[in-house]
Amino acid sequence: MENFDYYNPTKIIFGRGVESRVGAETRVYSKKILLHYGGGSIKKSGLYERVVQSLKAAEIEWVELSGVQPNPRLSLVRDGIKLCREQGIDFILAVGGGSVIDSAKAIAVGVPYSGEVWDFFSAKTVPERSLPVGVVLTIPAAGSESSRSSVITNEEGWLKWGLNSDFNRPRFAIMNPELTYSLPPYQTACGAVDIMAHVMERYFTDVPHVDLTDRLCEAVLKTMIRNTQLVMQKPDNYDARAEMMWSGTLAHNDLLSTGRVGDWAVHLIEQELSAIYDVAHGAGLAVVFPAWMKYTLRRNVAKFIQFAVRVWDVEYDFDDPERTAREGIRRLESFYRTIGMPTNLRELQVPDDRLAEMAAKSIKPWLTSVGGVSRFSREDVLAVLELAR
Repeated sequence: MENFDYYNPTKIIFGRGVESRVGAETRVYSKKILLHYGGGSIKKSGLYERVVQSLKAAEIEWVELSGVQPNPRLSLVRDGIKLCREQGIDFILAVGGGSVIDSAKAIAVGVPYSGEVWDFFSAKTVPERSLPVGVVLTIPAAGSESSRSSVITNEEGWLKWGLNSDFNRPRFAIMNPELTYSLPPYQTACGAVDIMAHVMERYFTDVPHVDLTDRLCEAVLKTMIRNTQLVMQKPDNYDARAEMMWSGTLAHNDLLSTGRVGDWAVHLIEQELSAIYDVAHGAGLAVVFPAWMKYTLRRNVAKFIQFAVRVWDVEYDFDDPERTAREGIRRLESFYRTIGMPTNLRELQVPDDRLAEMAAKSIKPWLTSVGGVSRFSREDVLAVLELAR
């Protein structure tokens, strides 16, 4: 096990009806806020009205900025920074899923910074302060409600890059599983894939003696496998939705990272796929992750065997251990298909004429390889994308 620091100050407020507490929680930090959200879904569901009534009851003034898209755009972040400065706003409330929260985080680090906010995402500098952010979560997927991550797409060059900083940790996250009942099946499935990917990026490590976090990772994965299927059958199953929502938080609040080195090659590869083609992040991960597994399998066969046996209940093949590992990958792909996810680029309707471009972009200009464990070259990434065709 590696040395580690673990820090996560986000207050989690979980359960039925907890969105009614948003005004009181926000009032701790500010009396004038930016209310940040996506399209009209929170208004159709009635969540918007409940949030603003709670804000009114707490005597909080707000300015709105809507329009967040999946794969959130830098241009809207810049608009938000400008609006916050003009209006004297000192707190951001994000109501939505990972895209809204990531956009809010980017605005929050940009407001007190005198330079261009993209400097943080292009690794030119690091944040020294930030506006506080609060969250009302509507989509369990990205784990952004308590993570240190924010991922933004720059339309100039269609670069989808991330910023990891403890300044990105929200002050509170309000999480009511009932708010996820109306999610379309495809969006629910994309979220499930994203949650599982966050776990698997951490799971396939070379660090030995991490049995506790191995077991925690496996528990989250098995919880997701079971409860995603239940939700697909009955969307208003509160208990299954609650298991998924809490799993999404645990998958990406860094608890599962403690003492181990994660990889993250799959996320960095997929980010370029969704940046260019604007595909759903979870759908892209469903395509890239099995291809990455097939390509990197022999680097750590024992870990893939453990994954197959403990997560997918594959019977160990003593005569052909590698077959055991490959069966685990096959069962992962089969699970993705059962919940309506694609498993190759053709199903995503992504052509193969820009694979080399995606491979090149996945290795950031300040890096020489991709993946904290796999350390892929551009040729390796291209080979993974070829396997995903």
